[in-house]
Amino acid sequence: MLLVFVILLLFILLLIRMPVGFAIGLAGLAGLLLHGGMPAVLGFLETTPHSAVATYTLSPIPLFILMAQLVLQSGVATELFDAARVWVGRIPAGLGVATTTSGAAFSAVSGSSTAAAATLAATSIPEMEKRGYEPRLASGLVAVVGTLASMVPPSIILVFYAILAEESVSQVLIAGFLPGILVTIAIIITTLLVVRRKPDTAPRGESHPMRAKIRTIPAIGPVALLFVLVIGTIYFGLATPTEAAALGALGALLIGLARRRLTVAGIRAALLNTLKSSAMILLIILAAYLFGYFLTLTEVTSRLVESISSLAAPPTVIFLLIVVIYLVLGAFMDQIAILALTVPVVLPVVEELGYDPIWFGVMIVLIAEIGLVTPPLGLNVFIVARATGRRAEEVFRGVVPYVGALLVLVLVFLAFPQLVLWLPEMMVS
Repeated sequence: MLLVFVILLLFILLLIRMPVGFAIGLAGLAGLLLHGGMPAVLGFLETTPHSAVATYTLSPIPLFILMAQLVLQSGVATELFDAARVWVGRIPAGLGVATTTSGAAFSAVSGSSTAAAATLAATSIPEMEKRGYEPRLASGLVAVVGTLASMVPPSIILVFYAILAEESVSQVLIAGFLPGILVTIAIIITTLLVVRRKPDTAPRGESHPMRAKIRTIPAIGPVALLFVLVIGTIYFGLATPTEAAALGALGALLIGLARRRLTVAGIRAALLNTLKSSAMILLIILAAYLFGYFLTLTEVTSRLVESISSLAAPPTVIFLLIVVIYLVLGAFMDQIAILALTVPVVLPVVEELGYDPIWFGVMIVLIAEIGLVTPPLGLNVFIVARATGRRAEEVFRGVVPYVGALLVLVLVFLAFPQLVLWLPEMMVS
């Protein structure tokens, strides 16, 4: 009964738009107070808040956010889009494919789905609509492409999962690389199929001479360099995630200064945005520890594991039920809140079923991507709708084919887990 009350309180706080960290923390605090009284609350507050956030493992998060903010302030996204348009513009729906490829490249140095969606909405949607793309297709495509930042390393969400699950940050980050490529390909194929079915939704491709393509190479270089600095050094064991994140932030700063795109005001804005985002994430981590401590005292996790173990259903069926639960949660809550609330409870169940925790992290991030574009919350949809002045309902209709493609990928990764685990297993230790 106490657990039901606490969960109900949590959802009420979230529904009234209380910040996620405060909502989780207050619900956990209420549960802890009712279960163990003030001594339990004071015992937690005396030690855990400091130890929960004052850890070296968390240091990649603010550094990756800083790298992303510096890239945003340097205006790299616009140049990436122009380069992709020149290289792949000749194929059918070439501008849509260019949006997807440039979005994937930008995701590799941004780490934030909402930032990627907002940037792409400002750079690519006006260009697509000017060239004759149906607004519903253009806005739906951008909303989905923005979700790639959740999967393509260095993903802040994957780092957050690794910390919650107490797994290797390096391996979890690398695990998202191949799935990120497959998600990108799935989005491109879906776009081509939509345009083939309804040719009037997008114009024919536009070819560009090789001279124009060569001129775009300097725009691609900075992103490639940052990707190698971060992911390359992690994969080959040359740097820890924290060291790689520091290299990425330094590289983004030097690139912005060298290209004379980064002003003092831009650096100040990047630092302030980094501070705000980092404080929000650290608050959620602290709140998750508090809520997890309450669940530990009430033995919810152990009882749930025992209940799942006693079921006669095959592990695949049980996991699909977990997927459905995550899809429902994704329609109402943001990714960080979902991970903070569910990973401490669900991960032991998944391991009991025999699934790898690194694979599970990639899976729930993929499912959370779907939640970013499904009603009623659909955060990326509302970001794109606000940026373009279009109704959210129109954008939601535009993402329907892509949601189907992402659901197919969930089944593919469930059937072939090595698609996720192959690269982490090949890493240099």
